[in-house]
Parts: sequence; structure tokens; C-alpha cells
Amino acid sequence: MGASEFRFFLSCDLNSPVTFRIEKLDGILPLHKSSDSGVVSGVEDKRPELYIECALYIDGAPFGLPMRTRLNTTGPPYCWNELITLSSKYRDLTAHSQLAITVWDVSCGKAEGLIGGATILLFNSKMQMKSGKQKLRLWQGKEADGSFPTSTPGKVPRHERGELERLEKLMNKFERGQIQSIDWLDRLMLRSLDKIKEQESSKHGNSYLYLVVDFCSFEHRVVFQESGANLLITSPIGSTNEFVTVWDTELGKFNPSEHKQLKLARSLDRGIIDRDLKPSNNERKSIQRVLKYPPTRTLSGDERQLLWKFRFSLMSEKRALTKFLRCVEWSDVQEAKQAIQLMYKWETIDVCDALELLSPLFESEEVRAYAVSVLERADDEELQCYLLQLVQALRFERSDRSRLSQFLVQRALQNIQLASFFRWYVAVELTDHVYNKRYFSTYDLLEQSMKKLPPDVNGEDGNKLWQSLVGQTGLTAQLVSITREVRNVRGNTQKKIEKLRQLLSGLLSELTYFEEPIRSPLTPSVLIKGIVPGESTLFKSQLNPLLLAFRTEDEGSCKVIFKKGDDLRQDQLVVQMVWLMDRLLKLENLDLCLTPYKVLATGHDEGMLEFIPSRSLAQILSEHRSITSYLQKFHPDEHAPFGITATCLETFIKSCAGYSVITYILGIGDRHLDNLLLTDDGRLFHVDFAFILGRDPKPFPPPMKLCKEMVEAMGGAESQYYTRFKSYCCEAYNILRKSSNLILNLFYLMAGSTIPDIASDPEKGILKLQEKFRLDMDDEACIHFFQDLINESVSALFPQMVETIHRWAQYWR
Repeated sequence: MGASEFRFFLSCDLNSPVTFRIEKLDGILPLHKSSDSGVVSGVEDKRPELYIECALYIDGAPFGLPMRTRLNTTGPPYCWNELITLSSKYRDLTAHSQLAITVWDVSCGKAEGLIGGATILLFNSKMQMKSGKQKLRLWQGKEADGSFPTSTPGKVPRHERGELERLEKLMNKFERGQIQSIDWLDRLMLRSLDKIKEQESSKHGNSYLYLVVDFCSFEHRVVFQESGANLLITSPIGSTNEFVTVWDTELGKFNPSEHKQLKLARSLDRGIIDRDLKPSNNERKSIQRVLKYPPTRTLSGDERQLLWKFRFSLMSEKRALTKFLRCVEWSDVQEAKQAIQLMYKWETIDVCDALELLSPLFESEEVRAYAVSVLERADDEELQCYLLQLVQALRFERSDRSRLSQFLVQRALQNIQLASFFRWYVAVELTDHVYNKRYFSTYDLLEQSMKKLPPDVNGEDGNKLWQSLVGQTGLTAQLVSITREVRNVRGNTQKKIEKLRQLLSGLLSELTYFEEPIRSPLTPSVLIKGIVPGESTLFKSQLNPLLLAFRTEDEGSCKVIFKKGDDLRQDQLVVQMVWLMDRLLKLENLDLCLTPYKVLATGHDEGMLEFIPSRSLAQILSEHRSITSYLQKFHPDEHAPFGITATCLETFIKSCAGYSVITYILGIGDRHLDNLLLTDDGRLFHVDFAFILGRDPKPFPPPMKLCKEMVEAMGGAESQYYTRFKSYCCEAYNILRKSSNLILNLFYLMAGSTIPDIASDPEKGILKLQEKFRLDMDDEACIHFFQDLINESVSALFPQMVETIHRWAQYWR
């Protein structure tokens, strides 16, 4: 885009719903007076339970239904980071559309529940839609007023604005990419900004409450335009030399002359000539460069024309098919027909590329059916690696009973493990108000098809098989009920554990011995017969997750964690990626002792996790002072380095390397000593993946998630074991880079999901993931790059380093 160009979208053309993110509430809540005695009571008496109500007003009248966030009791600061999607669409907005946001506290009496409210216009004075973070000052004790003009504006009055408001406005521009990033200068600027915030806070105190709202950002600016209206010049043209804003409505639209040139170049008559064309040396180099592009890269007009011109000579190059299909003008019936004929004659593509053809980019039913035919070659283990994404890909199909849904159902009927996971992945999507009809159709197809299955060698027919799966839903419903009852118990954790065991043995004793065995949701090949009350307990945390011991049919037991109140879909995705990457590394004979524990989301706020006997690094360090002392307890060897057996030390080094690489690639954030766990045999692994794809609640996260204690357990940054750790990291990184297209395709298929960190900005998240692979480098250059990355991160952990490093070290505190 040239410097003089201004590209924009018109609001009337945006058919998507109004979306924004409620981030956090800053400031100290006002103390409440007890209604009986008039005595002021602090947070100690009643912990605030806050929720936020958001309503859209158009020209002073309410429009659509108001939306509410979840309850938050974890502040201050109170962080929701919750995506709100209104029923209204951007095209419905007028120039005077505004959001009315009110904060409520349900821990108080009815009259005292109002904290405050504020309103914000969605368009600025230039009729451009606001984007990025907006800081609203709440009018305490007032409900947000949606009338126009409003009596509760969230904007700080002009006469009260100071240096902090000016800097925050610039910071918003910086975060949206409107101010060029200069790494060393940015760090100085952010440090200075923190100091100014502290000074302003001490000067004015904490009398105000501020709510941070993050508005959706589009690829270009969004300019207000009423549907069907004529575009008018925003200000009259005078005789002065003043600049006038004029919106060019034809910018980026269909160009008839370009289209005609393209049609002539691709005419069917040229097909006879193109058949014998061979690319020159330079053209061959250009084609090879294009074929190496990641699936996220958009092809230019010249690149598309180049691939179309030499399509016949590329038919033996299987990598070229997906790129060729991107070049096709699918609206041209004749061109589309020729492309489909060529597709079936092309060298058969890999399963990885078939996943790309199921992305929203490809709408042709023939192309998507071809992709499914390639997937049929995958065995059950490989198919399970992609099953979560294939269920998401059903959103992009043209019909409810598509070739993809029929394929997934047929494969599920042949493997009970696939059937169980497939049923859960589809069931979780039944609450999606846009695609629920499609997922209901797929669920019904699976149920009807399974019930028709004849009896197997054990005499178990399809109906009985289906009941063993449906029983899982009944089990999770009862576990939700138990969790609620246990949470309502007043007192310490021990009292709640006693209540749990009492429920399992008494009122809900049918859970001790099931009428019919149920397939374990996490391991469907295992049949479970009941819960052992004496071995079941719960964790001491706000959500009180249950730790349940299930009795298996072979008289063994398996432990499972059940959580209610937490969205485990993101954890499920990350652990699936760990499992996939572990598989990719093992195929290259590199076993890094990873622990891809099983996770299954059974709803948007509930799910199950496999229990791995382990302890957090925080717990280990508080009890044993060091990781080395802890491992010596279980695997002592007087003659070995650090007094630990060689096998245990090697396991620890390998697992540290594996998770360092994977957390770097996936951009896992919020790492601390409580979500890094260690098993007795030396396997380190990560849990709790609330922040992915570069998001992190802490400032200045280091590029690699390594803590000082991990490096010390390897003998320090100068030891041979640390060198071995770096070697494993570089080897693993280059192996995973070879499969970058597969990983990117899988994330691309998740683009339509409602998982928070993906739904907020799918395109940006996938581009961040792509950047981590450094596809612009060869393997040798990547080894140097990754070693530098490790060295920078580890240097941050030791005291002789400078300012940047100091901030990274703060991350682990």
C-alpha cells in the first residue's frame, strides 16, 4: 500500500456481530456500609462478586439484548479478559451508537449492588470506528446512561486530561501497530510509562475506577456508512488550502480491465499452448519460492498467473496442488471444471496438505471431497491427531451431511476410541448458536449409524455400545451436581472432602457401582465400573476440582480430575499439540520424555484431566530447596554427577528441552513455578494453558520459558549437561519446523472456534505462530538463532546481566 493511500471498510458492509473484550477493572472498590448498623465493612467481611453488563444503544434507544460477563471474585485488579459478542451487527450501527457498561456487585444487598457505569461512542468525530484498548472512567453509584447525549461518558473530560491520558492514547496507537516499533526504545518507553503511572496514582490517589475495554481491530479502518446511502464528502470544499477527507468507494473493488486481462490470459484456447510450456530458469526459481510459502501466505496476482501458466508441468509436483487451487477463479464455471479435472490427475498430495483444502479458503465441494479421499489413507492414530480440527472444519462445509461428516462417522464406527472423542467434540459444539443445526445433524448421524451395528465377537451390539458412550454424559452431569454441593459446604478443605465422600457413599451411592460399565471419557478403551469414595478427594483451590478414583473392569483403578467452572478447550488444544509434536519427534527417533496427559472438555466450562502423580516446582523448592535434592531422594547414585542416576538426569534434561521448544512455538504465557510439574522419575511438564499464541498477563515475558532452578539442576549454564540441553532444543526445533505446514493448517482449521485466545483474532494468532518457525532461515541458521534465544533467556536469570535481562528475571517472581 502506497504512503498516500488510505484503505478502509464501510460499516454497512460488515455482516459480523459487534465484538469486544472486557479486560479488567482498575482501582479500589468503595467500602460498603452495613444496612443494619451503619458500620463500614471491608473486603474481609464480604468478598466482592462482580459482573459487568453491556448494552448497545442506537440513537439513545436500547438495541438488542444486554450481555453479562461471568462473576469475578479474584481481584483487585479484577481481570475478566472475556470476549463479548452482541446479537447486533456492525452494519446495524448508526453514527451515534454507544455501549453502556455497568459494573454490579452481587455480594451486596439489592440496593447496594451497583458499583458504577460508563458509556462510550463506537465512532469517533471523524466517523471512524474506535479500535484497540479504551480506558473508561466509571461514574460511581450510577448506572450507565444510554441516552444521547449521555450523562455518564466514560471519556475523561478534556480539562482533566493530563500526561498519563496523552501517553495512554499513544500507547493504544502503538499496540495497534500505528507507531513503528523500535525494540530498545520501546523498552525504555514502557519503563518510563510505568513510573509516570505510579506518580499519577500517588498524586491523585485511587478515587476513580477505570474499566479497560478492547475493541475489535480490522485489517483496515472502518468508516461509518449507512446501508444504501450515497457517500458524501465529509466537509465542504472551500477556496482555502485546507485538507478535505474524501472516501474513495472504488478502492480495492472489482476492476473490469484487470479482470478482462486475466480472462484473456486464462482462456481455454490457451490451454492447448500451456500444455507444452516449460518454465525458464528464473521462472522455475520463482515457482519453487512460491511452493515454499506457508499456507497462511496470500499469493500475489503475478504469482497466481505464474502457477496457472505452468500448471501442466507442475502436475508431478504434489506440493504444488494446494497453491494451484488457490489460483483458480472458481466463479468461472469452465475454469473451475478444468481445475477439477487436473486435480484428479495430479500427483496425490500428503495428508498435511489435504487439511489445508478443508480450510475456509476452499469452498468447492469437489475440492473438499478430494481432501477427504486423501484423509482416508490416514490410520486411526494419525486421524485422532487431527480429529479435533476436523470437527471444527465441519463449520466450513456447504451442507450438514457433507462428505467430511460422513467420513468421520464411518471411521468412528470402526474404532471405539475415535467414536468416543468424536461424540464429545461434536457434543461440545451443540451450544454454538450459529452452527448447532449442523452439529446436531452430525451427532444424529453418529447415533443412528452406531445403533445399527451388528453384535461383535463379545456379543455387544451397536445399541449397547452407544449406551456405554451416552453414560459418560450422565456421569459428568452427576459430577457437576456433586461439585456444586461440595462448594456450598462452609469450612475448610477437609470438611469439603468429607462431604464429597459422604455423597459418593450415601445419596449418590449409585456412583460407587454403576448399573452398567461406562467407557472412560479420557481412555475409551477402558471400562469403568464405579468411583472409590475412600480414594477420592478434591484440590484446595477456588474451583475445588475433584480428584476421583475410578474402579476399572479389570479390577484396577484410574484417577481423573474433574473441573467445573473452567474452560478446558484451550488446554485440550495445547495438549493435543504436545501429543502431536511428541509423535513427530519420535518419528525422527527423538524421544524427549514429554507428558501429553489427556484432557477432555465436556462443555464450555467443564471437563476432565488425567491425573499424573507429580509435584509443582514451587512445592519442591519449598520442601527440598532444589530440584537436585528432590530427584536424589528417588534416584540416588553416589558415583553419578549431582548424586542422581544418569537415566533420571537425562530424562529431566530431555523433558526440559522438549517443553522449552514447544512452549516457545505455541507462545505459552503465564509460566510460574506452580504450573511447572515434576514427576518422581524426572519428567518435567507444563499445565494450565490460559494464555497462548504470545499472550501473557505479565510484562516483558522472556522468549524462552526457563527458570533458574531448571538450569541449576543441569549444573549451571557452563556445564556439559546444559550444552546437551541446548543440543536437544535445536534438534527438536528443526524437526518441528519441517512440519510447520501441518501445525499451521491445524490452527487454521480452529479459526472458526470460540476458544478465547483464537476467537479474539484468529489471523493475528496464526501469523504469530508462523513467525515462531522462522521459515525464512535454513536449518543451520536456525540452530544459531535458537541457541542465541536460549542464551538470552538464561542470561536473564543470573545477576551479572543488564537492564532488559533484569526485567525478564522479574517474570519468574
